[in-house]
Amino acid sequence: MTSHTPQPSQARNVVRLDSKRPHGVCSTCRVRELCLPSGLSAADLATVNHYIHRKHTVARGEALFAYQEPLQMLYALRTGFMKSSVPHPDGGEQVTGFHMSGDLIGLDALADGVTICKVTALQDSEICEISLNALELLTRKVAPLQRHFHRVMSREIVHRHEMMLLLANVRAQERVALFLLDLSQRHAARGYPAVDFVLHMTRTDIGSYLGLTIETVCRGLAQLHKEKRIEMNGRHIRITDLAGLTFMANRGAAALNPAAPH
Repeated sequence: MTSHTPQPSQARNVVRLDSKRPHGVCSTCRVRELCLPSGLSAADLATVNHYIHRKHTVARGEALFAYQEPLQMLYALRTGFMKSSVPHPDGGEQVTGFHMSGDLIGLDALADGVTICKVTALQDSEICEISLNALELLTRKVAPLQRHFHRVMSREIVHRHEMMLLLANVRAQERVALFLLDLSQRHAARGYPAVDFVLHMTRTDIGSYLGLTIETVCRGLAQLHKEKRIEMNGRHIRITDLAGLTFMANRGAAALNPAAPH
């Protein structure tokens, strides 16, 4: 990939640090331990608050940033839900991921300063942001931050790799089960109900992410409902058989790694 150097006139998301801009409130944020290392001192939190800024809500349907756009910010999703996508050769889009509160967005652009995907809000969302220049200063002042960001990036790479292998090699029904189980685990990590949640994405988005047609996604969800593993009411999902859903997901994983313990 050709490296691009963002020019000040091109970047849409440039924010200058100044005393008039509202600072973050990391010390009272319920998902801060997903964005920041745990155990930060009050002094370190105060330093972080000075550099991180709150941004107005990103409205549903609005793009946080576009594909291959110069990026000078790192974002943390405070509340809401977003999706990442890249252009598809047929002229549509390929969904590459979904973002929940506590997720860091923009890490992919750190290497070249250019986004590799488009990020769109699936519901009204609130983000915190920090300029990449300020982030570099902040990691020097708060040593645990650099290690934390390295761990976050490593976990994200591993998660994407695992999901890519699973979704490319398991049956359609197991892909849908894996998708719901992954959402369940991510909700639980944020202190939200693990078995009762809303699908903020469309069935088309789910199909794009899983490599399935919308009809296959709908059939998969209907079959899970018929087997009494889930209950559905529109986009509202309630997992009624978490053990059964986990078994289906593990069965798909075991097919890729037969030597793994069951």
